[in-house]
Amino acid sequence: MAEILIKIRKMPLAQEMSIKLGKGLLISGDLYPTDIAPVLAPNKYGNMAVFPMAWGFTHNASPKPLANCRVETADSRPMWRDSWYRRRCVIPASWYYEWGYPIYEEDSRSMIEHRNTNKVKFAIQTEGSDRTYIAGLYSYEDHGDMKVPMFSILTREAAGIIKDIHDRMPVILGKDSLRDWIRPDGDPSCIIEKALSNMVFETAVEYHRFPNDFITV
Repeated sequence: MAEILIKIRKMPLAQEMSIKLGKGLLISGDLYPTDIAPVLAPNKYGNMAVFPMAWGFTHNASPKPLANCRVETADSRPMWRDSWYRRRCVIPASWYYEWGYPIYEEDSRSMIEHRNTNKVKFAIQTEGSDRTYIAGLYSYEDHGDMKVPMFSILTREAAGIIKDIHDRMPVILGKDSLRDWIRPDGDPSCIIEKALSNMVFETAVEYHRFPNDFITV
């Protein structure tokens, strides 16, 4: 993703966002809610292009940014509805992280014993690919005299092997679905039906910060 990252860092919009939000442009490595990330969205000609966006919608009822949006209610909740129909985006990542329970090939523990086990961090990515495309929604929020693009990640019930470590997962898109997903006149419900579940994972390296959600680009 070096080409995308270099392009983002040179954008005046990214530099202005960095100043307005008080965030550095460290947009590679592990990214956390409120960080600025490279996101794919339609440009003024309707073509897919890369833009800097800050991770997490803000809401008066929540002191934390809303980093995730449940796909099951995205079309009905006022917070998400307009973006669901008009402003969809894709977050390209090398992988995403999830905290879950360790998995053993032969596990004779009871469910209670299993749930009492300390969670571990897993690095998860699309099988057979070095890039994972995560479906998202975006909006514009006022920060001083600037409208800043913000994105949130869509989540769904876990599928495939991810069910073994967590009950939710991001909506992962195939490369052939990206352009249809970002089109404002596209049908998001139909595209969601083609979301990928063929993921692979491994135990990730531990870090000092432990947020609920983060991705790596």
